Amino acid sequence: MAAALICSQRDLQPELGQTVLWRPGIERLLATRPEDARMMAVAAKPAIVVIDRDLPRADVLVTALREDPGTRGLSIAIVARGDLDPAEVALLGAGANAILRLPPGEDWDERLMRLLDVPARREAHLRVELGVDTLGTGVGERVPAHAVNLSRTGILIETGVDLGVGDELELEFSLEGEDVFARGRVVRRGEPRLFGVQFAALPDYAAAKIQRFVGSPEA
Repeated sequence: MAAALICSQRDLQPELGQTVLWRPGIERLLATRPEDARMMAVAAKPAIVVIDRDLPRADVLVTALREDPGTRGLSIAIVARGDLDPAEVALLGAGANAILRLPPGEDWDERLMRLLDVPARREAHLRVELGVDTLGTGVGERVPAHAVNLSRTGILIETGVDLGVGDELELEFSLEGEDVFARGRVVRRGEPRLFGVQFAALPDYAAAKIQRFVGSPEA
């Protein structure tokens, strides 16, 4: 049974009770303090962690989950009320995967299902070249980076370039002796100089190469 860890000092069932999180087959774990949430995440390995933006020290919790090897790969969704708050940008920068605006909209279940279906990820020691398009006018000179891990939906890279959440990238790396080209967007940043990049739609050949790499055993 998949588990969802819900971190809030409020009762979120009235707002989330009609979403996929309250369907049969989802075990819900509740935490009202970041320190409790960390321990529960380590012990239970939930499929998704849902954090109320207004939870005190929510940013500390997200950072701690991303820094711990045992919870680094968990999907993290932030639920938020009202207009965009600077705290949400900080939470994305700390490693949250998505901001879900309350009340739930028609796209909520689709987005939650994508987060619940955590793609397989494999450590990857690959040389990556990337071009950064911060103004929407095309990429400039390519710069070197190093891949830390790879999944069919994204890549974790380390680079000396100071990237920001939301930056659009072009990436090139080699798998099975063939160059793979992809576009993506920076969705989280960590230290030191680690950046989570979510792929845009991949060409068929690139998607197939990555799927074979992720699904194959380690060398």
